Amino acid sequence: MISGAQIVVEHGGVRLDAALLNAFPSSTRAFVREAILAGDVLVNGRVAPKGLKLRGGEEVSVVSLAEAADNVVQPNADISPRTVYEDDALLAFDKPAGMPVQPLSRSELSTLMNGVVARHPECQTLGDAPLMAGALHRIDADTSGLVLVARTSDAFENLRAQFSEQTVEKTYLALVEGSVAAGGALECDLAHDPTLPFCRMIDADHNRLTNAQRERLRRLHAVTRFKPIAHMIVENEERTLLEVTIFTGVTHQIRAQLAFAGMHIVNDRLYGAFAIEGMKGHCLHALSAKFRHPTTGEEITVSTPKPEWAN
Repeated sequence: MISGAQIVVEHGGVRLDAALLNAFPSSTRAFVREAILAGDVLVNGRVAPKGLKLRGGEEVSVVSLAEAADNVVQPNADISPRTVYEDDALLAFDKPAGMPVQPLSRSELSTLMNGVVARHPECQTLGDAPLMAGALHRIDADTSGLVLVARTSDAFENLRAQFSEQTVEKTYLALVEGSVAAGGALECDLAHDPTLPFCRMIDADHNRLTNAQRERLRRLHAVTRFKPIAHMIVENEERTLLEVTIFTGVTHQIRAQLAFAGMHIVNDRLYGAFAIEGMKGHCLHALSAKFRHPTTGEEITVSTPKPEWAN
């Protein structure tokens, strides 16, 4: 963290953010913008607008400016993750619905990983993304269940390779609207809907986009296998509990593919399900994962308890 620093601008015609990044290369563009917007950068003693173009000769004072090395998950001991597996190489947690896996910025403190690094500081700097803190995969904030976290760099590299090679077998429980008589497999290319300002996946081949829009899509192949394991009636409405298995890990894969096939996950309003008053999250739960242990090489399965709606 840079604090109490001062520079004098020698040449005019340079934007303030560019001048700061040139003077403090250990920071980042995002952190420079953040500091300016927060009023932590003063030009001749005054708070500066973000697009200010300098004339030369100004004195720039830095009250506080984060560096790239500061871009880590901050510990929050108030978050108490439920541990379902622990050894010297690996941790596994049962994430509640409504909680994100990781923060989107270092100032966010209410995610699973904030609680993890408070109890396991060795995870804070692990991984190939600074705010993942050793987490090997993500599940949606409104999805509950299993999240795997590495405790060493060797374990991270080993397990990330297994995820990339699609050899990790992930099992979910999904409670869907209506009655599903038989299982099957769903396979298609998914893509982010470019017409929406938020994340929603579409079938890359069957949609309402123009040909030009469709050609620009980043296609992500996904295969989802499912089978019904229980049927129930809730307030006169039929529901089916599905066991879902995936090896791929595309964003919203299970939610989207089940919805495209007419099997809407209960309370998943983003993909067309009816809203359930008072329900937190939707009825999708990451139940277990089968993989090779990064140290022993033995095949293991790590599981979480079933959620209340699955019993």
